[in-house]
Amino acid sequence: MQKTIHRRPPRAVALATLLLGALASSALSGCSSLYGEGAVAGAGVAGAAIAGSVTRNAAVATGIGLGAVAAAKAGVQYSERVMHTYTQDRIAGAAGPLAVGAVASWAAVHSVPVEPDEKGRVTVSRTISTGTLDCKEIVFSVDTDATKDQPADSGFYVASICRDGQVWKWASAEPATPRWGALQ
Repeated sequence: MQKTIHRRPPRAVALATLLLGALASSALSGCSSLYGEGAVAGAGVAGAAIAGSVTRNAAVATGIGLGAVAAAKAGVQYSERVMHTYTQDRIAGAAGPLAVGAVASWAAVHSVPVEPDEKGRVTVSRTISTGTLDCKEIVFSVDTDATKDQPADSGFYVASICRDGQVWKWASAEPATPRWGALQ
């Protein structure tokens, strides 16, 4: 009796590996570096599978692989900017209506657990301008709760916010400010 061995095509194996990696990295809350590395590794596997099915030319296969890795990195950077913008909008929204010296709480709860949820306090340290260009300087904290291995901690930062219509927006030139694009 002759046995027939069925092998899965390389594309199916690569796709399964990519999906498994994406699932594992999205299930681990707060693992931004794992998310980034997992996406790049998955893109490498997928790129290799595509290249192997399209060509036997090493230069072309390398180009396909590098393109897949570059696309994955760009996707990771974009998703991180979206999350950072959300957090900054939450801080600006809490600080906007405050008078100088008043303190409010802020929190950012992410729907996709790639980065940890964050919370803290915010105060307005000074009004920069009023009238047609309303801007404020703020001091905010990012508070970490105590665990059995480490005590509670707070990091403090300074930023600027400005009113954009009825909404207060982040105005500091650092990550998630759309002006800088891919250079963040």
